[in-house]
Amino acid sequence: MNQTIIERLDQLAQTTPSAAWYDYNGEQSTYEDLKIQSDRVALYLGQELHLTEKSPILVFGALEAEMIVAFISAIKAGHAYIPVDSHTPRERLEQIISIAKPDLIIGMDELPIELDESMSFISKIELNEISQRSTNQVLDPAKAVTGNNNFYIIFTSGTTGVPKGVQISHDNLVSFTDWMFADFEIEGQQRFLAQAPYSFDLSVMDLYPALLSGSTLVPLEKEITNNFKQLFTTLPTLAVTVWVSTPSFVNICLMDQNFTQSNYPDLKTFLFCGEELQSSTAILLNQRFPESKVFNTYGPTEATVAITETRITSDITESYPRLPIGKVKKDTKVILVDEELHPVPAGEAGEIVIIGPSVSKGYLNNPEKTVAAFYEVDGVPAYRTGDLGKFEGELLFYQGRLDFQIKLHGYRIELEDIDHNIEQVSYVKAATVVPKLKEHKAQSLVAYVVAHPHSFEKDFQLTNAIKQELAPLIMDYMMPTKWIYVDHLPLTANGKVDRKGLMNEVNQ
Repeated sequence: MNQTIIERLDQLAQTTPSAAWYDYNGEQSTYEDLKIQSDRVALYLGQELHLTEKSPILVFGALEAEMIVAFISAIKAGHAYIPVDSHTPRERLEQIISIAKPDLIIGMDELPIELDESMSFISKIELNEISQRSTNQVLDPAKAVTGNNNFYIIFTSGTTGVPKGVQISHDNLVSFTDWMFADFEIEGQQRFLAQAPYSFDLSVMDLYPALLSGSTLVPLEKEITNNFKQLFTTLPTLAVTVWVSTPSFVNICLMDQNFTQSNYPDLKTFLFCGEELQSSTAILLNQRFPESKVFNTYGPTEATVAITETRITSDITESYPRLPIGKVKKDTKVILVDEELHPVPAGEAGEIVIIGPSVSKGYLNNPEKTVAAFYEVDGVPAYRTGDLGKFEGELLFYQGRLDFQIKLHGYRIELEDIDHNIEQVSYVKAATVVPKLKEHKAQSLVAYVVAHPHSFEKDFQLTNAIKQELAPLIMDYMMPTKWIYVDHLPLTANGKVDRKGLMNEVNQ
């Protein structure tokens, strides 16, 4: 019988107890520390709090080591965890809590909301205190999350302004991590860049391959990535061997002429996911890091991070102007279908449907959205991605979105989500947001707005007022950078807002 994720972690605590699983500015935590601390917290969760069986635990914070301790503790106690970034606006946090209904929140930072009396809260100080308490009690390993039970739940953008909670089971995650070890030749004692927030499923690509291989997570905080001078100074000190990020982030790093193999001699593998990798980026990376491997991957949150991969060599960049997203992993099948879910003829583009063991069971407490996107093919879970794809031999190529969902700087965004929230602003009568594209890739967001009568003399004054009212409602990466004011939004023949027409106008 294959070991569970927790069994594999516990075994590493025995075989490599002094190996560091986390290294922040030289402050390290070992695999033995992780086991002892998570065991103690899990005992506390199971014995002191009397949580509802299998109820999720929301964990609020950034890239602290304690976030991972909380994740593993929750799993050991039989509960899925919900990672929520500390930069999340108050209204969005309230929506997530309303949907997930957690009995417990573990917070690294002070919450921006008041909690219901029925909900427990553990602060970072309290978590550390609990993790340091000595005890003679032994944790029952049978309580840990296994099988088809939820391991984590990540909330993504929703079309109505309400986020959707993607449920990922233990076995979904095992399918993903087994593939990572098989196809990417990941060995132990690596140093993984941990830059993506844990609320973004790209983080799973560094988190669990690192933890299950006895490697080290090396966090890079948002405050540093937002300051280019500090970023370029900090990066060389991290000595990472495996780079996990969106293409957008590595493009920022490539602005530094010192981002080269000679200055990063330990860096051997680049893993990209979250958005389309441009050929120009891959070419420059291969020039700067000739001894490193560059991998392009693809997959939605609903299918556990990624399900295709290919190494991008100079031969690939010379052969394909638009890079392939790769070969489908062995335990998974991809079919391309039309609107009626019928397979399209060979060589034609169709909607990518993912079939296999890493496909989620659906959205938490949202049966309507689940039925619309998830179904079964010959008894195997399947997910309609809404992405267009085309096969050339074994290689799958991404062809864009079917709807108006986009990727911006690695974050998946529903344009209708932003529309909905802008229309909540008191100055706005109607709004539509479209992406500004470059090489098929969203670079920024443009908002078309029909405003209510107002007293502002200049458009920029109105824009500032709208943005101030909008900021608490959306994530910062969802904020449009250009605002265009119109008397009315153009409509299609069916009476719908002509978003495609506006996209063409913006991208002429």
